[in-house]
Amino acid sequence: MLLYYYFVGGDRFIPAIKQLLAIVIIVWLSTQIKHHDHLREKEYPFYLKATVILFGLILLVYVFSALGDILVPLAFAAFLAVLLNPLVNTLMSHKVPKALAIILSLFLAVAFLTGLFYFLSTQIAQFSASFPLLKQKFLTLSGSVQQWIYLKFNVSTEKQLAFIKQALDNSQSLLGQTVGTVLGTLSVVFLLPVYIFMLLFYKTLILNFFFEVFKEKHSREVAEILRETKLAIQSYIVGLLIEMVIVAILNSIALLLLGVKYAILLGVIGAILNMLPYIGGIIAIALPVLIATVTKDGYSTQLGIVVANLVIQFIDNNIIFPSFVSVKVQINALISIVIVLLGNALWGISGMFLSVPFVAVLKIIFDRIDELKPWGKLLGDNVPTRYLGNRRNKKTVSEEIVDQK
Repeated sequence: MLLYYYFVGGDRFIPAIKQLLAIVIIVWLSTQIKHHDHLREKEYPFYLKATVILFGLILLVYVFSALGDILVPLAFAAFLAVLLNPLVNTLMSHKVPKALAIILSLFLAVAFLTGLFYFLSTQIAQFSASFPLLKQKFLTLSGSVQQWIYLKFNVSTEKQLAFIKQALDNSQSLLGQTVGTVLGTLSVVFLLPVYIFMLLFYKTLILNFFFEVFKEKHSREVAEILRETKLAIQSYIVGLLIEMVIVAILNSIALLLLGVKYAILLGVIGAILNMLPYIGGIIAIALPVLIATVTKDGYSTQLGIVVANLVIQFIDNNIIFPSFVSVKVQINALISIVIVLLGNALWGISGMFLSVPFVAVLKIIFDRIDELKPWGKLLGDNVPTRYLGNRRNKKTVSEEIVDQK
């Protein structure tokens, strides 16, 4: 009945009640599994097991989606807590009290982000000072483009303006949604320090929970999973930061050599956008091309920007990312693309960031469980050199010959 009302209840359940009901469903299922452990020894038909697994996955995804407002900030806080944990341990080794060590670590992290924000704000201030001139040049350029479209495609200026107005209306709707998302994200940002502090402060309690949940004979495997999970998350986040710094430097140098205005600002923004798969790289190229089109004559600079960005993207995808990010999480490219798309469908941009480290943690767990090792190999980037099907087929033929004798 709980499942019926959760899925069919419709508008009768407000989101908060549905989230609470989702938690009740999870707790109920866990108690049922716990009370029926002896059923695991019984063999069930494949179609029944497949149905149960499929239903479980659907329920899990639905619950993750319903509880996204709670789980997303907690996930970010968990990853950032793992990243700050070495700094907290270092401060505690110098006789700094635990609570004070966590507060100092959070203060240093906030100071770093504040410095980055201040740098970007100063660059944006310089850009805004030249905005009236850029606007005038853009209007002149747009008039020339409209005239060219009219001469080449016989599309009147009125139709072009109507099309632009419709596009602006759509963009304003999208902008409103984006602003709402950003404001929601900012509200979560204020909760992140609280979550991070609590996770670091109760770290020992949380870790002991994992050891107590499993039997004592599995303590070694649990310790290895926790250790490798910590290293994977730390390496992934640090690798992303290193990648962002290198790409920002390469972007800025390329734009400075091409004589593009606001090269450093555009280079840093491009590096930040580069962390967003697919759409980020397109915007990172479009912004400097637009600025160059407005501020410079001809099209050689725009062509140079496109070529430079393609070269930087090639270096990033084949050298920087594999060296500093991909090698740390050991997830193959196919799975990375699929999980990023799934993460975007589930939690939006936040899901894009969280999907790769989340699957990296799953791979670590799968590699430690015999029944799930094939899934761990599927997620990994080690491509087998031999096809198991041929070997097994040959073995089957030889067994048939022996049986005939």
